[in-house]
Amino acid sequence: MVEECIADGIVCAQADFAPYFYDNGPYSHSGNLALFSLSEDTAVGTQIYSLNGTDPEGHEVRYGLSFDPGSKEYFRVDPISGNITLVEKLDREKQDSIDVHVSITDGQSKVVERVTIFVMDANDEKPEFENMPAFIDVLETTASGSSIYKAEAVDRDTGSGGSVTYYLQNSQASLFTIDRHSGVLRIKAGEMLDYEKTKTHFVTVIAKDGGGNFNGKEQFLSSFATLTINVIDAQDTAPSFIGTPYFGYVYEISVTGSEIFTVVAKDGDVGSPNPISYSFEDGDDGVFSINKTSGCITLLTLPMYLKREIFNIKVKASEVSPEGRLMDYSVTTMVIRVVDLNNNPPTFYGENGPQNMFELTMYEHPPEGEILRGLKITVNDSDQGANAKFNLRLIGPGRMLRVVPQTVLNEAQVTILVEDAAAMDYEKHHFLTYKLLAVELDTPERFSATADIVIHLMDTNDNAPKFSSDYYIARIPENSPGGSNVVSVTATDPDSGPWGEVKYSIYGSGAEMFLIQSASGIIYTQPWASLDAEVRSKYNFYVKAEDAEGKYNLAEVFVTVLDLNDHPPAFNENFLEKTMVIGAPVKIEAVDDDAEVPNNVIEYAIMKAEPDNNIFDINADTGEIMLKSYIKSMAIIQNITKKRDCTWSLVVQARDRGQPSFSTTAVVKIDVTEATQLNGGPLGSFLMQNRNNPLQILGMLAGVISLTVVITVVISTATFMRNKKSNRILPNRRVRRRPQKQHTWNFKNPFKKPERPEEKFRSEEEQAQEQEQEQEQEIEVIVENINYNNNVSNVVRQWVPPPPPCAPCLPPPPPPYIQGQRQWAVPTVSAAVAIKPKKKPAMTRQDTVNRALVDSWTVGHIWPQPATTAQD
Repeated sequence: MVEECIADGIVCAQADFAPYFYDNGPYSHSGNLALFSLSEDTAVGTQIYSLNGTDPEGHEVRYGLSFDPGSKEYFRVDPISGNITLVEKLDREKQDSIDVHVSITDGQSKVVERVTIFVMDANDEKPEFENMPAFIDVLETTASGSSIYKAEAVDRDTGSGGSVTYYLQNSQASLFTIDRHSGVLRIKAGEMLDYEKTKTHFVTVIAKDGGGNFNGKEQFLSSFATLTINVIDAQDTAPSFIGTPYFGYVYEISVTGSEIFTVVAKDGDVGSPNPISYSFEDGDDGVFSINKTSGCITLLTLPMYLKREIFNIKVKASEVSPEGRLMDYSVTTMVIRVVDLNNNPPTFYGENGPQNMFELTMYEHPPEGEILRGLKITVNDSDQGANAKFNLRLIGPGRMLRVVPQTVLNEAQVTILVEDAAAMDYEKHHFLTYKLLAVELDTPERFSATADIVIHLMDTNDNAPKFSSDYYIARIPENSPGGSNVVSVTATDPDSGPWGEVKYSIYGSGAEMFLIQSASGIIYTQPWASLDAEVRSKYNFYVKAEDAEGKYNLAEVFVTVLDLNDHPPAFNENFLEKTMVIGAPVKIEAVDDDAEVPNNVIEYAIMKAEPDNNIFDINADTGEIMLKSYIKSMAIIQNITKKRDCTWSLVVQARDRGQPSFSTTAVVKIDVTEATQLNGGPLGSFLMQNRNNPLQILGMLAGVISLTVVITVVISTATFMRNKKSNRILPNRRVRRRPQKQHTWNFKNPFKKPERPEEKFRSEEEQAQEQEQEQEQEIEVIVENINYNNNVSNVVRQWVPPPPPCAPCLPPPPPPYIQGQRQWAVPTVSAAVAIKPKKKPAMTRQDTVNRALVDSWTVGHIWPQPATTAQD
């Protein structure tokens, strides 16, 4: 296109070029949609492509998109950005390509291109059967492994999603198998169809695709259909008799031609059965015949001419082919008995002929196994053989009686025996009614006869009285007058007459306060009895119920005497004196002699206090009197009372909680003092505070004594063990030793006062200098063996310097003290400040020997003096 323009009065012409799309190839998502493909599972609303083009003159371009008339519009384009959005669901199986007109314009020129968008397959279609469900007929004689059907299924997807494989549902339990690829259904190897077992088989075939991508995930789809297989019967089964075994009877009244029995057989191939022909194989002796078509067996002669009682006849049933030829057959046995006609039922007889009612009177509880001799019963059946065999049964309440014999042939004497004597109880049954039943055993008619047996029981004294309860609980107030009813007991005796009358009596250690009415069982107190719960609140005794022959039973009676509030609280003294240490309460106590709560529960209260009523509180439950919580010292008390005398008189009331309530008062004189005012230090204060509680003082003393004993035992044991280890035989020899520098342990005794305050302490340097002066001396002495076992004189012993002690331990016992000798100082742990020792006395030669012995013994050991912890 050429455009005209006027510029500076000059007319010129300008060319206008059309816009165009970029062609970015088939794998690009931007361009002109050329060779663009799209998966059919793309979701609606997805941006699938961007149209992209330009105008040579640089004008702004607009994009467009259209479809052929009548075509479905699957896409929509944004005219400015060129973004194409899917607006309709794709389905490759319905439409695998879409023709689209795309356009680009710069406002003057417009370019339109026709492009084809290819719809790519996704695995969204499941296989579909083309020839199933189906019904087929298969002959039951079809060989195993034979092909009987071919399943065909088609999947409209492409690629692996369009491939189909076949499976059988429950293939392990099936008689069939299927080829996975071809779909050919076969009978499993080693399996055969059997019409007589299963006439129809239902086989479910599953068609499954090879899987493919759908919505970004791999998906496998399948479908199933049912194949119904009808098995066709074949002539492969012999006939079978119905209702075996067979039994027939020939009776004494049978005539020639009488029907004995009819046998029935059917072809085993029920799908296409053949007719049956009947015949005898053996055992008929020519006296019976059988109808070939119906199987009816008849008698050919009179019963009197039969030579056997039992005939075992072999009956044959054969199939007849359409051509009249005998085919498969079966044989069964027919048993025919020649029997007497059963025309006489069993009959019961008494002493005077046939009888159906027998009565007897007897005492209850006869011995087990006893024969009821008053019953004379005979039973008879006039038939012969099996027709005269019958059973006897006794039907009635429980298993009290049994009959013998139980099986009778022709005739027997009936005996009734006692089996459960305890159940034959007059109190439960005044009379017993039984039915004696005789029933034939092996006859078709099963004739029977019955007779009634009535037994009248007479009572005996077989029961003791029985109380309504094993024990009785009664309660009676303690102020009840003599003769008051306590409880009524009841016992019953089920026996009749005098045996059922009950008399009562009581006995036992608690029965002396009570009586009982022998006829009514009412228990009441003795006329003179005065019950007091404080003296005795519980009584128990036995009550006896006895019948006329002395049979009895016992029950226990528990009587509780109910406490009444008939005692007021009482103090030990009406005037009490107490000493109270500030911070510690004093306790008063009253006693109520009532037996039960709340009558003996006491509450305490201060009714009056002089000279001041606002100093003390009292615990209402325990009776502890204490100062008000704000009173901490004597000064506060003196400030309140304006007096230096701290003595109070309190009127204390003790009241019980019974109804009505009783109370008692006592005057308590209390001297108030402070703990620091008590002489004797902490021990005196403790004793003063607990002077009203001697048990606490005794407990403290026992604890101190026990601790002292334990410490003594431990020290003694350690000393003994150390002496045992060091008890060696040492020869007497010269000893040359160099004393080691040892640290001394010094403990301050807090209980010992120094002689002079200025000599109480000495410096650590002074102590160290004194020790060095003593240790610089060499000691050469003659040592005598301290074991006294084998003393040898003039032996010089050279002592090897021992290592310094690491820690203090328990010492051996010190050497015995000899009058006139020096007491040697024991090394102690040095402290920052130690007590200055006294001046040492002059050392004699004997002292030097003893010092050598002690030093040699205590080398490596520390022997601290008993003392408390040193304090600065």
